[in-house]
Amino acid sequence: MSVRVVSSTPSAYQYPLLIKQLLLTPLLTAPEQEITYQGRIRYTYRTLKDRIGQLANLLAGLDVQAGQTVAMMDWDSHRYLEAFFAVPMMGAILQTVNVRLSPDQILYTLNHARADILIVNSEFFPILAEIGSRLKTVKAVVMIADDGASPVAPISTVGEYEALMAASSPDYNFPDFDENAQATTFYTTGTTGDPKGVYFSHRQLVLHTLGCAAALGGATRQGHVHREDVYMPITPMFHVHAWGFPYLATMMGLKQVYPGRYQPEVICRLIAEEKVSFSHCVPTILHMILTHPLASRTDFSGWKVLIGGSALPEAMATAAQKRGIDIFTGYGMSETCPVLSIAHLESPMLERPQEEQSVIRAKTGRPLPLVDLRIVDDAMRDVEHNGRSTGEIVVRSPWLTQGYVGSQSASEDLWAGGYLHTADIGNINPQGYLKVTDRIKDVIKTGGEWTSSLQLEDIIAKHEAVHEVAVIGVPDEKWGERPVALVILKPEHVGRITEHALRNFSAHAIEAAGVSRYGLLLHVRFVKTLAKTSIGKMNKRLMRADPDALCL
Repeated sequence: MSVRVVSSTPSAYQYPLLIKQLLLTPLLTAPEQEITYQGRIRYTYRTLKDRIGQLANLLAGLDVQAGQTVAMMDWDSHRYLEAFFAVPMMGAILQTVNVRLSPDQILYTLNHARADILIVNSEFFPILAEIGSRLKTVKAVVMIADDGASPVAPISTVGEYEALMAASSPDYNFPDFDENAQATTFYTTGTTGDPKGVYFSHRQLVLHTLGCAAALGGATRQGHVHREDVYMPITPMFHVHAWGFPYLATMMGLKQVYPGRYQPEVICRLIAEEKVSFSHCVPTILHMILTHPLASRTDFSGWKVLIGGSALPEAMATAAQKRGIDIFTGYGMSETCPVLSIAHLESPMLERPQEEQSVIRAKTGRPLPLVDLRIVDDAMRDVEHNGRSTGEIVVRSPWLTQGYVGSQSASEDLWAGGYLHTADIGNINPQGYLKVTDRIKDVIKTGGEWTSSLQLEDIIAKHEAVHEVAVIGVPDEKWGERPVALVILKPEHVGRITEHALRNFSAHAIEAAGVSRYGLLLHVRFVKTLAKTSIGKMNKRLMRADPDALCL
């Protein structure tokens, strides 16, 4: 196809989409806006710019070159925000290390990514002591010491972060380069095999930031994020760049609050003292916060919370609304940078009762601008958008990982047919709202039919006695598989309700809701804990492997 390419005046600036460009507007319009770490450390965007330059000079002094990898092991902090910018702006690659993996998995990711420099919080020194001698490529280690402490490092370090920063100049000339240069890498928290590395370019991260800004800024009332919001992530910054929202918050010039390690009492205090108005997290973290004793004395009204990572139960959506929280779902995965869709409600929907709103808030929403999202059958044919026909969710957008690090076959499987395969099952209703009904690997096949574990969880979670629930499929000679609900009861209901009674409640609700008739084969087991991944998602593979081990 012959097209006419736009000609360029020799003196014209080509403007590559680089992460450094996200700093231009806030430094002009909000240079005195505040960034705080736990309410203890405060500085302005003007200082952020200086510290980004200091970090770049610190790393340059350690001979970090373009294309090399700097790994970060820290809690959610101002230091992580500085690394989000300084490392890729140098042309280097930021590896965000999942500190909740096992030591051997952390070692695997550092060696597999060929990390050159490691910046590590002293709280993770026990891990470093276990893996330090087996690091293959790390040439230098920078220590982070909170609260002024200087613990003895288990391996040699070049110094402490703040001391090295203080000795570094804030002036650094960040160059232009190809916008397709790799900016970040991190490893997915899969439940089988070694973690898989994904990677993203400057162009992808900038476009993801703009796509999220368009979606959140374009909302009329509900879920609208604006320049006067106060942002606090409650998603680890090692996990998909904290869903990309630190980049968005910085570009918009928002006040930013970083909580460090997730402690419910600290989060509740920061919400109250710093007037936090926008956060994001997985359902289990929100549940942890709302059930903490301090939550009963915390005013959550005006707090917008985007839920992702796992399905948002409708019961939780209703409970959050009753606390004054504007709760809504986002959808994506590590491979998608991650946000693909957001569940915003149209203004007429906000006049409905909270229980009816929860049905929409718990859906996985409408696609962001520039996202081509389809529901397809096994032959990659589109299924009808009637809210019932299901298939796999496949996507294209300019911010999807182009493959897995060092794994060509897995990359080809991910991109089979030219679309990224999410391995999620879902449907789309006539209004364009996506609903994820299950993971392909978690769907329960009973009597030759699919039964959605997420739908069953939604129903069971509505019972007043249920604290948490996960539904899995277990082998059955007659039916192939049958659903089993693993239920943690609220403390006040332990001993006051039987598994049989909860099963009967669920069976009646399943029938009334018109869920697959095979859902009536549900068994209920009371458990003391539910297996979860390092980021708080339900680990159903482990639950399926030995459900009896969890039982009371």
